[in-house]
Amino acid sequence: MATGADVRDILELGGPEGDAASGTISKKDIINPDKKKSKKSSETLTFKRPEGMHREVYALLYSDKKDAPPLLPSDTGQGYRTVKAKLGSKKVRPWKWMPFTNPARKDGAMFFHWRRAAEEGKDYPFARFNKTVQVPVYSEQEYQLYLHDDAWTKAETDHLFDLSRRFDLRFVVIHDRYDHQQFKKRSVEDLKERYYHICAKLANVRAVPGTDLKIPVFDAGHERRRKEQLERLYNRTPEQVAEEEYLLQELRKIEARKKEREKRSQDLQKLITAADTTAEQRRTERKAPKKKLPQKKEAEKPAVPETAGIKFPDFKSAGVTLRSQRMKLPSSVGQKKIKALEQMLLELGVELSPTPTEELVHMFNELRSDLVLLYELKQACANCEYELQMLRHRHEALARAGVLGGPAAPASGPAPASAEPAVPDPTLGPDPTKDTIIDVVGAPLTPNSRKRRESASSSSSVKKAKKP
Repeated sequence: MATGADVRDILELGGPEGDAASGTISKKDIINPDKKKSKKSSETLTFKRPEGMHREVYALLYSDKKDAPPLLPSDTGQGYRTVKAKLGSKKVRPWKWMPFTNPARKDGAMFFHWRRAAEEGKDYPFARFNKTVQVPVYSEQEYQLYLHDDAWTKAETDHLFDLSRRFDLRFVVIHDRYDHQQFKKRSVEDLKERYYHICAKLANVRAVPGTDLKIPVFDAGHERRRKEQLERLYNRTPEQVAEEEYLLQELRKIEARKKEREKRSQDLQKLITAADTTAEQRRTERKAPKKKLPQKKEAEKPAVPETAGIKFPDFKSAGVTLRSQRMKLPSSVGQKKIKALEQMLLELGVELSPTPTEELVHMFNELRSDLVLLYELKQACANCEYELQMLRHRHEALARAGVLGGPAAPASGPAPASAEPAVPDPTLGPDPTKDTIIDVVGAPLTPNSRKRRESASSSSSVKKAKKP
């Protein structure tokens, strides 16, 4: 009776020693017999590097696939990316020293070079790069009818077109080779103008009716002005270049100051409009009957611009919300405004967080919005007063220096800030230097002066808020 060892021997299965000793055969031995064999063969073919032999020498004995090294060198295809030249036993194509002519040359010059014998008699391959300009040809009758010009003779025109064909419309070379002794001295612009004028005339005369013409146009006057301007630009002295750069920098400064003044005037106008709108809304609410106020309280809101006061968020989403959330200041209000607002509320004796009833929340938000609007108006007023005072002092300094053209003022020190400026005489007309001084000298404020002015205006606004 056959045992498990006999079956394993017939199927050439080499299971573990435990299975071989016990004589049992598993399911894996029958399903995957090849893996067992490969594993066994890999285990048996492992060799260790002998002691004392270098790794490089041992790598020459066996390749990565554990094959024996080849006796002759062979190309495995794993070398350089470019294909090497494979020299075979075929016969080499013969080369011959043969003459050739270049069709681009009209003098019939003969040259020699090496070339394959099979290509004997063929055209020169580089002759296809010879591109020539098609210069129009006119007849005697066409010249007399359409191309005649009192400033140009026919011989001079023929000489111009001959040079144009020889030098492929390179007008600088044409001007250099032009016969100025036999003909009148011409500039490059004159030669171009004459050539393109004739080309345009011939195109109009020879055109087929109903076709779109591409007539070349050359503006000689514009070309002369361009070269003259370029020559002036090139001949500038270093002092003139430095002066031009200085004037450009000053122009940029003036434009930046003008934009800043326009922006400040727009902001100030928005604040004034917001204050007028808020005041008008308050009067309308006071005149309206009290019974209709609760019905349209949510719909009728003051049409104040977004930049004025505080824009509180509307909680109209679904869900439960606390009424005290409506009293929270939005993140768009800066810390400086928040501190000034708290200080003004403390000066007025108003709690910072009152009981959030419906009427109190609405009135408290309106009060804080008006206080912020008042704070911004005070700041804008202080900025305008500071700039007006600065311009007045600068005007007086220029008047004392005699820059404005008037009589020099006595050097008795600057006038006090509270003194009113002198009223100009209406019979003398407007001062021509007033607009110039304001536009050019209106320098932007420094950060330190701006901070001092803002702190002073915030403290003064709190004090003036108490006044009725």
